[in-house]
Amino acid sequence: MVEIKIVAFDDAHCGLIRTVREQVFIQEQQIDPEIEFDDLDSEAVHVLVMDGEQPLGTGRILADGHIGHIGRIAIMKAARGQGLGAKVVQALVEYAQQQGYPRVDLGAQTHAVDFYRKLGFMPYGEEFMEANIPHQAMEQMLA
Repeated sequence: MVEIKIVAFDDAHCGLIRTVREQVFIQEQQIDPEIEFDDLDSEAVHVLVMDGEQPLGTGRILADGHIGHIGRIAIMKAARGQGLGAKVVQALVEYAQQQGYPRVDLGAQTHAVDFYRKLGFMPYGEEFMEANIPHQAMEQMLA
Protein backbone atom coordinates (compact mmCIF):
# COMPACT_ATOMS: atom_id res chain seq x y z
CA MET A 1 0.00 0.00 0.00
CA VAL A 2 1.35 3.40 -0.99
CA GLU A 3 1.85 5.86 1.87
CA ILE A 4 2.60 9.58 1.56
CA LYS A 5 4.07 11.16 4.65
CA ILE A 6 5.76 14.33 5.86
CA VAL A 7 9.25 13.57 7.18
CA ALA A 8 12.49 15.21 8.22
CA PHE A 9 15.84 14.64 6.50
CA ASP A 10 16.96 12.53 9.45
CA ASP A 11 18.70 9.19 9.90
CA ALA A 12 15.43 7.32 9.40
CA HIS A 13 14.56 9.00 6.09
CA CYS A 14 17.59 10.61 4.42
CA GLY A 15 18.75 7.37 2.77
CA LEU A 16 15.31 6.80 1.23
CA ILE A 17 15.08 10.40 -0.01
CA ARG A 18 18.61 10.20 -1.42
CA THR A 19 17.79 6.94 -3.24
CA VAL A 20 14.96 8.57 -5.18
CA ARG A 21 16.83 11.78 -5.95
CA GLU A 22 20.00 9.94 -6.98
CA GLN A 23 18.03 7.81 -9.43
CA VAL A 24 15.91 10.60 -10.90
CA PHE A 25 18.16 13.64 -10.84
CA ILE A 26 21.71 12.25 -10.89
CA GLN A 27 21.29 9.09 -12.98
CA GLU A 28 18.43 10.07 -15.33
CA GLN A 29 18.95 13.83 -15.64
CA GLN A 30 22.73 13.87 -15.17
CA ILE A 31 22.65 16.56 -12.47
CA ASP A 32 25.89 17.01 -10.55
CA PRO A 33 25.54 15.42 -7.07
CA GLU A 34 27.11 18.54 -5.52
CA ILE A 35 24.25 20.62 -6.91
CA GLU A 36 21.54 18.09 -6.06
CA PHE A 37 22.42 17.57 -2.42
CA ASP A 38 22.81 20.91 -0.66
CA ASP A 39 22.92 22.10 2.91
CA LEU A 40 19.22 22.98 2.75
CA ASP A 41 17.93 19.41 3.04
CA SER A 42 18.35 19.43 6.82
CA GLU A 43 16.31 22.67 7.04
CA ALA A 44 13.56 21.48 4.71
CA VAL A 45 10.40 19.52 5.38
CA HIS A 46 10.18 16.54 3.03
CA VAL A 47 7.43 14.37 1.60
CA LEU A 48 8.27 10.73 1.12
CA VAL A 49 6.18 8.28 -0.90
CA MET A 50 6.65 4.70 0.20
CA ASP A 51 5.28 1.37 -0.98
CA GLY A 52 6.15 -0.86 1.94
CA GLU A 53 9.94 -0.58 2.25
CA GLN A 54 10.37 0.80 -1.29
CA PRO A 55 10.73 4.59 -1.77
CA LEU A 56 8.78 5.80 -4.82
CA GLY A 57 8.98 9.58 -4.63
CA THR A 58 9.93 12.66 -2.71
CA GLY A 59 9.80 16.44 -2.61
CA ARG A 60 10.66 19.21 -0.17
CA ILE A 61 9.59 22.63 1.00
CA LEU A 62 11.77 25.37 2.45
CA ALA A 63 10.49 28.35 4.39
CA ASP A 64 11.66 31.82 3.39
CA GLY A 65 9.85 34.17 5.70
CA HIS A 66 6.22 33.49 4.89
CA ILE A 67 6.79 31.88 1.51
CA GLY A 68 7.18 28.17 0.95
CA HIS A 69 9.66 27.13 -1.73
CA ILE A 70 8.75 23.72 -3.16
CA GLY A 71 11.43 21.71 -4.91
CA ARG A 72 13.18 18.42 -5.59
CA ILE A 73 9.95 16.72 -6.74
CA ALA A 74 11.00 13.28 -7.98
CA ILE A 75 9.16 10.04 -8.75
CA MET A 76 10.95 6.80 -9.60
CA LYS A 77 10.54 5.89 -13.27
CA ALA A 78 8.64 2.65 -12.56
CA ALA A 79 6.10 4.54 -10.40
CA ARG A 80 5.31 7.36 -12.85
CA GLY A 81 1.86 7.77 -14.36
CA GLN A 82 0.06 6.93 -11.12
CA GLY A 83 -0.54 10.50 -9.93
CA LEU A 84 2.14 10.31 -7.24
CA GLY A 85 3.87 13.51 -8.35
CA ALA A 86 0.62 15.43 -7.94
CA LYS A 87 0.12 13.89 -4.50
CA VAL A 88 3.62 14.97 -3.43
CA VAL A 89 2.97 18.55 -4.56
CA GLN A 90 -0.47 18.60 -2.93
CA ALA A 91 0.99 17.34 0.36
CA LEU A 92 3.60 20.13 0.29
CA VAL A 93 0.95 22.76 -0.52
CA GLU A 94 -1.23 21.47 2.34
CA TYR A 95 1.75 21.69 4.68
CA ALA A 96 2.34 25.29 3.54
CA GLN A 97 -1.33 26.13 4.21
CA GLN A 98 -1.09 24.61 7.70
CA GLN A 99 1.95 26.83 8.35
CA GLY A 100 -0.03 29.89 7.27
CA TYR A 101 2.08 30.72 4.21
CA PRO A 102 0.23 33.09 1.87
CA ARG A 103 1.96 31.60 -1.19
CA VAL A 104 4.24 28.85 -2.43
CA ASP A 105 6.58 28.94 -5.37
CA LEU A 106 8.78 26.57 -7.30
CA GLY A 107 11.13 26.38 -10.25
CA ALA A 108 9.52 23.98 -12.74
CA GLN A 109 11.53 22.26 -15.41
CA THR A 110 9.92 23.72 -18.53
CA HIS A 111 8.61 20.33 -19.70
CA ALA A 112 6.62 20.16 -16.42
CA VAL A 113 4.96 23.61 -16.56
CA ASP A 114 1.58 22.16 -17.64
CA PHE A 115 1.75 19.58 -14.82
CA TYR A 116 2.16 22.35 -12.23
CA ARG A 117 -0.41 24.58 -13.96
CA LYS A 118 -3.01 21.79 -13.48
CA LEU A 119 -2.15 21.85 -9.77
CA GLY A 120 -2.92 25.57 -9.50
CA PHE A 121 0.49 27.14 -10.14
CA MET A 122 0.94 30.13 -12.45
CA PRO A 123 4.17 31.02 -14.24
CA TYR A 124 5.92 34.34 -13.61
CA GLY A 125 9.13 35.93 -14.80
CA GLU A 126 11.48 34.71 -17.49
CA GLU A 127 12.75 31.20 -18.06
CA PHE A 128 16.06 30.50 -16.37
CA MET A 129 18.71 27.79 -16.41
CA GLU A 130 19.39 25.66 -13.34
CA ALA A 131 21.68 22.61 -13.46
CA ASN A 132 21.81 23.08 -17.26
CA ILE A 133 18.04 22.49 -17.49
CA PRO A 134 15.56 25.24 -18.52
CA HIS A 135 13.16 26.19 -15.71
CA GLN A 136 10.16 28.48 -15.23
CA ALA A 137 9.31 30.16 -11.91
CA MET A 138 5.75 29.39 -10.82
CA GLU A 139 3.63 30.34 -7.82
CA GLN A 140 0.35 29.56 -6.13
CA MET A 141 -1.48 31.93 -3.82
CA LEU A 142 -2.94 30.16 -0.78
CA ALA A 143 -6.19 30.95 0.99
